[in-house]
Amino acid sequence: MAKIKRALLSVYEKEGIIELARDLQKRGVDIISSGGTQKILEEQNIATQPIFEVTGFPEILNGRVKTLHPAVFGGILAKRTPEHLAQLEKQKIKPIDLVVVNLYPFEETISQKNCTMAEAIEKIDIGGPSLLRAAAKNHADTTVLMAPDQYAELIKEMDTHDLDTSLEFRARCALRVFQHVSRYDALVAGYLHNYFGTAGSFPQEITVQGIKLQELRYGENPHQKAAFYGSGRNKALNNYVQLHGKELSYNNILDVDSVLNMIEELNEPAAVIIKHNNPCGAATANSPLECYKLAFASDPVSAYGGIVGLNRPVDEASAKAMSEPFLECILAPEFTPAALNLLTKKKNLRLIRYTPNQTEESKQQIRTVREGFLIQSQDDVVYDIRQSKVATKRAPTAQELKALQFAWTITKHVHSNAIVLARGQQLIGVGAGQMSRVDSAELAIVKARKANHQLAGSVAGSDAFFPFRDGVDVLAAAGVTAVAQPGGSIHDAEVIQAADEHNMAMIFTGIRHFKH
Repeated sequence: MAKIKRALLSVYEKEGIIELARDLQKRGVDIISSGGTQKILEEQNIATQPIFEVTGFPEILNGRVKTLHPAVFGGILAKRTPEHLAQLEKQKIKPIDLVVVNLYPFEETISQKNCTMAEAIEKIDIGGPSLLRAAAKNHADTTVLMAPDQYAELIKEMDTHDLDTSLEFRARCALRVFQHVSRYDALVAGYLHNYFGTAGSFPQEITVQGIKLQELRYGENPHQKAAFYGSGRNKALNNYVQLHGKELSYNNILDVDSVLNMIEELNEPAAVIIKHNNPCGAATANSPLECYKLAFASDPVSAYGGIVGLNRPVDEASAKAMSEPFLECILAPEFTPAALNLLTKKKNLRLIRYTPNQTEESKQQIRTVREGFLIQSQDDVVYDIRQSKVATKRAPTAQELKALQFAWTITKHVHSNAIVLARGQQLIGVGAGQMSRVDSAELAIVKARKANHQLAGSVAGSDAFFPFRDGVDVLAAAGVTAVAQPGGSIHDAEVIQAADEHNMAMIFTGIRHFKH
């Protein structure tokens, strides 16, 4: 590639552009610019050639058309071969060696609460992506930049390579362009699908978009590589901020997400403890301290190394209690200064302040499989247990109904087959991820007994129907007096009969909560 002699500067984000233009001017580079970029440069006495002088055609349609012209794209796309250079000379087109462009802020625009379709459409960039893609395609001969954080490295490259840039640098810049433009297009397509598509439908073609927020030390295991991506740069770490402690790991992030999904569904003061993506402790009570103590008592053995979430600020009393055992992470909407002072003494303990989710927008979940991926809407049903159908002769008491509401809320977040036992507003036993429902029931009972919980008078939640009566018989024998389950088995009559024989109250929610 020859030296950079001619550059096209056309940016929406003006950060650093004046300094870059001055640096280029000092090195004898001729600058072409358009619109707002030209205006700001000329105000700083930086000479530029207006784009219309290059094209011989004025900007039209309020700036919608200004760079889309052979005199621009020919100069960018021409290989520096005798054949291509001869064609440029014949058409009186000069090569463009450097393209510096960034795009209209489409993402920022649609992030505004009151954004209209007309406003969104106006922020769909046409010329910018075209210029970037053209320069990136021809990176063997053309240098392309799309962000201010690249400007300093460009100047260093030019000084190192006698006003040229290395192929390695140009290739890196080109790759970044295609990644960025691909995401930009995906944002536009996603927005338009949500606006014009049928509610709840999935697009015929889809591109998953994201911005890398964090390179992780490793994935689920040390031999696996991993990174954390967010859906947008205005959603740093989605809706939470790490205040203290070691960097979050891949598994930590999965557990943090599970904590947030659970804690946001509990309206009363609550604490939950997650271990390996399943709840091992949960409770609601009058204060953060009482919530935490009850949640920890759910299963003190499993709580070791767990991730704790609270939906109320952490005060000094609760911080003191949480500073005693080994915990990986604590999440809360706020920490008092006294609590922070106490907890930050533990060097590796991760402290996270989260912002409760304010949006009602339904999220999509993506899961990879061989040769593809699955997409589904998030299980965001928050169910009022009072809507349930009483299937048995005996209806739940008011006390049982309140406990069933708590148990059912927790059940949704346990991996299937899931059985959750609760006494009052405290989780006392969990059977998760078993291949049969009766095994899950037996495991939940074993866990409760190991933690010395009183099973008599407890209630149970089941994420799916009982296929046979055996699960109900096992729960009743342990002292469970009420059960919430979806219903819908061909053996419902048998299951209901078993519950009636044990004088157990059973309600059908009509909603299944499998979590695979």
